[in-house]
Amino acid sequence: MNTEITYDSKADTLDHIRVVNALLKTCCMELLNRAVVHDSSKLESPEKEMFDEFTPKLATCTYGSTEYKQFLKDLKPALDHHYESNSHHPEHYKNGIEDMDLFDVMEMLMDWKAATTRHNDGDIYRSLEINKERFSISDQLYKILFNTIKNMNL
Repeated sequence: MNTEITYDSKADTLDHIRVVNALLKTCCMELLNRAVVHDSSKLESPEKEMFDEFTPKLATCTYGSTEYKQFLKDLKPALDHHYESNSHHPEHYKNGIEDMDLFDVMEMLMDWKAATTRHNDGDIYRSLEINKERFSISDQLYKILFNTIKNMNL
């Protein structure tokens, strides 16, 4: 039984690698563009004035606490504008996280991590637990977000 192999997969594999490479670079560019414009609406009215007042207050409270929730209510006009202007917030969408894409989710997770550094007692793992309930995050997505935090040593 002589089975001669005439197909060499190297060219097809190299082409596949090239295509994936190009697609991942496109993804990187999207994330880089988001990094440049992230939360820029906070630098303009009506957000700036309210964040000038409430950012120091938020820093001294615990994320998810009654006090924190009251500050969010007080910030509602600025937050409504902010959520409308920034797609990485679940509140931007009618169906929350369900309507987001992976770029929104990645920016959201990095935003959550950055926010923990602004609270005296910030903890990304605790924030993730709170946000799982707050935004009805599925167990599967929660685990993906958790694994991402862990793998990035956040």
